[in-house]
Amino acid sequence: MDAVRRRAAFALFGVAAGVWIADRLTKRWAARSLPGHPMDVIKGVLTFRYATNSGGAFSLGTSAPLVFASATTLICGAIVVTSLRHTRVVPAIALGLVLGGGIGNLTDRLLRGPHLTGQVVDFVDLHIWPIFNLADSAVVMGALLLALTTWRRDPPAERQVRDGS
Repeated sequence: MDAVRRRAAFALFGVAAGVWIADRLTKRWAARSLPGHPMDVIKGVLTFRYATNSGGAFSLGTSAPLVFASATTLICGAIVVTSLRHTRVVPAIALGLVLGGGIGNLTDRLLRGPHLTGQVVDFVDLHIWPIFNLADSAVVMGALLLALTTWRRDPPAERQVRDGS
């Protein structure tokens, strides 16, 4: 493996590990400190409030946790399988965010119920949005970063064909 691919893989797995560790620590703190004792960080704007969710985003599909666990497992598996193919660090970081967040929520499902059917711990309440956690944030940020890094108005290949170079 060349140095470029090694650097991208290191970034991907390093970010994923960092997200997973931070997610586990914050969820552990939330599960121990917040039940019955929500904490206003910015009154009316941000509250840390303990909640659980057996479904997906916005608590959709609460009766089908295996669907979300299966989809997350497939996506995480695809990221791992392709991890040594990346040649750009920023998309690798984006995939690391998705991988770390996905594994963080899968860990909750595994530890908090049989056969990946457990509930995910959520605790960040912005009052205008459903309650979420650090893993959810990482997945969303990773997906947005990946979209931004792959979106181009004029890719080099098209420019070369058009310019005749």
